[in-house]
Formats: sequence, C-alpha cells, structure tokens
Amino acid sequence: MAFGWIDEQARARRRAGLVRILRPRPADSPLLDLASNDYLGLARHPEVTEGAARAARRWGSGATGSRLVTGTTELHAELEHELADFCGFEAALVFSSGYAANLAAVTALAPHGSLVVSDAGNHASLIDGCRLARGTTQVVGHADPDAVRKALATHDGPAVTVSDTVFSVDGDAAPLAALAGACRDYGAGLVVDDAHGLGVLGEGGRGAAHAAGLAGADDVVVTVTLSKSLGSQGGAVLGPARVIEHLVNAARTFIFDTGLAPAAAGGALAALTLLRREPERAARARAVAAGLHARLTAEGHRAVRPDAAVVSVRAPSPEGAVRWAADCRAAGLAVGCFRPPSVPDGVSRLRLTARADLSGEQIERAVRVIGETRP
Repeated sequence: MAFGWIDEQARARRRAGLVRILRPRPADSPLLDLASNDYLGLARHPEVTEGAARAARRWGSGATGSRLVTGTTELHAELEHELADFCGFEAALVFSSGYAANLAAVTALAPHGSLVVSDAGNHASLIDGCRLARGTTQVVGHADPDAVRKALATHDGPAVTVSDTVFSVDGDAAPLAALAGACRDYGAGLVVDDAHGLGVLGEGGRGAAHAAGLAGADDVVVTVTLSKSLGSQGGAVLGPARVIEHLVNAARTFIFDTGLAPAAAGGALAALTLLRREPERAARARAVAAGLHARLTAEGHRAVRPDAAVVSVRAPSPEGAVRWAADCRAAGLAVGCFRPPSVPDGVSRLRLTARADLSGEQIERAVRVIGETRP
C-alpha cells in the first residue's frame, strides 16, 4: 500500500506523545502571547502594517518571479542597503525566508573538499544546510570553541564554522568572539544565524555580531530573519560584498526561489526605521526576559537564564509539556512547547518569548498561570 508506513509512524508518535497539531488563531486572539517571536511587538504596529500595505499597493501582492528575473524591485534593494547599514556589514541579500537564507549561506560557502564545523545545538535550518552542503560536516559540542579549534586542526583546506548566535531552545548565546578567534587561527570562515539576536542584542538591537565586535569583518557572515524582531517575513544574509556576490551566483535557494513578497519587504523596512528611532525596544525585550526568569525561578521553576529574549522552562516529560501548555492556553496564556526531536538533549520544555511591549501586570499574570498549571 502506498505510504502505508506513514500509519505506523503516526502510531509511534501518538505512543510517544509527540503528535503536533495545527491551531489556526483568530485575527484578534484573547490569549496573552508568550509563544510568538514578535520580540519587539512590531508585527501589529500601525507603522509596520502600513508599510506592508503601502508596498503591496505600489508593487503588487507578489514579487512575480525569482530575484534574477523579475523578483528584485527597488524596494528589495532599499531593504538590503538598510539592513547592511544597520547591522554594520558591507552588503546584504534578501531571501523569501530565514530558512532559505541559512540553506544558501551554508551550501554556497561549503564546496567540495571543505569542512563544516557545526554546533550540536544548531537550528534545523543550519543542520539541513550542512546536510545539503558538498563539504564534510563535523558536529561539535555545544558552545565549545575548543572543540571547534580541534575540529579545524584536523582539516587542510577551506573550512567554515556554523552556529546560532542565540540558540532557540534555551535562549543561551554562543561565545562569538571565541568562535571567531578559533576560526581565525585556522583561516576558517564563521557563519552565524542571528535570528534571535537581531533587534534584541547589540547597540539598539543591531545584533549579536555587532555586540561581539564582529560586524563588518571580512571572515564573518551573518544570517537573519525578518519574521521575529522586525515583525514581517523573510530572511537575509549579511557579509562582505564578495560573499554576497557569490551567493547571487551560487545559492540555489536564491537563484531558483521566487523573491520576497513586496508587502513583507515593506513591513520589514518600516520596522527597521522604527527600531532606529526607538532603540530602547531592544533593552526592554531583554529586561522583560530577565524579569520573567527571575520571577519563575523564585517560584521554584527550572528556568534557564536568558541571554536574549527566550526563556526556557523545563517540563517533566513530553506529555507533561503538552498538558502544561494546553492548561496555560485554557487559562488564557499562549506559550511554546518544545519536545523531541525539536530539542537536541531530549528534555521537553515550555518556551516563553519575552516581548518589549509586555507590561509588568502581564508578566505577573503569565508567571501566575504557569505556576497554577504546573503538572
């Protein structure tokens, strides 16, 4: 029977408590949102939504083609210039998603004969980039520059180290300066995914690489998403102009994918403009995360100290995490629920995302609901 094996996999997921369910949300959800990645509270900001609407009215609802055909507009070029300037890099290239940007950066910068050194805690998009790259991948211990150095010492040829800047499961930050030092000792490049750092870390939210003093370095490439702090959709790669030119000519997820929709580009541009004007939003997101962590640990929860805006709370089991998240939802609070295989260490968690626009009362309410529903 065609696809008969799917039924057995479905049964195995049910037995393990790992079934995932789509829950369409209404436009005006009554839930207090600590589940989204809208770190700066900009996804519904009137300036951002108007920027998206204005772009759609002027440029149309779609990009109409791949970037190398008709999918590059003046709006895309403006967004790339503003992103590069804001984050401190020479050039930028916009993609239809952060996932596509990561696939592009890793695959195009890891040719035959190269070595890719990948952190064990990396996001799935980086992992998939390593799987598709033509180089050889070596996975090393989490946030361990010495392990990176040892891996690079075994290889004679082109090499690149790949890491998240802020890891999406626990919200801990990578030691970027030390990683860059290890790479430079062996002439390797450093590619980092700043999806959870842009808008939260660095001066005025300029990102983790900027905070680490690596912005604009000729051996550092940064990928970002426009769908978190900037409240829009899409992704980008930032780096030296020659690297960006190489991606235009070699990255398959750029060459063969339809360009980012104009509305998403317009929304991201508006968010970037707003963040330049209100840089305090970045510090506020970090403060909210720190406040959540302090309150949760004071109540006896096992929460990981956040380095950015992600707060992870340990759950007793996959089933317990699902029940906990469902009970929170029933009490009016939306939280993330991370279970295997999404977590590399097999430990299930609630994942809370701090937002710059959360009030003190909302923080207290969230902590109270999490405590009252704890399994």
